[in-house]
Amino acid sequence: MTTAPRWLSEQEQRTWRAYLQATTLLEDHLDRQLQRDAGMPHVYYGLLVQLSQAPQRRLRMTELARTAKITRSRLSHAVARLERNGWVRREDCPSDRRGQNAVLTDEGYAVLKQTAPGHVATVRQAMFDRLTPEQVRQLGEIMQVMAEGLQPKGTEADLPWLR
Repeated sequence: MTTAPRWLSEQEQRTWRAYLQATTLLEDHLDRQLQRDAGMPHVYYGLLVQLSQAPQRRLRMTELARTAKITRSRLSHAVARLERNGWVRREDCPSDRRGQNAVLTDEGYAVLKQTAPGHVATVRQAMFDRLTPEQVRQLGEIMQVMAEGLQPKGTEADLPWLR
């Protein structure tokens, strides 16, 4: 027996479309700022941030893919470009001969330190300066609920960053 689709209400449809438009515009805005200021897309900046916050500025490639929510193939391509820039290097993983670590170089850390203030200013201008403190709190709660609900708990999950 087939059940009828549960269509979105008018309010849900307006909210959904506003969400799609806002997230697309925000990602484009952040990408343009980072390309202009540092010659890198937003996703590469996120990788540098992840590495900068890791112990000894190094993470296993599989862990970096998981935290960045990108496929291993896309991560490999990104790290190759970051290596060419001298911002990241790969090292064999001492505990697993098949694994590799991505390591943020001193040059990559310097680029990140130089780029971060402009990026934070862009995020603040594009998002937080437009919201009241209460809206910021609500948005944070909403995004946390969505992220938790979309993150599968099982080890058998078919997620792109686990492939």
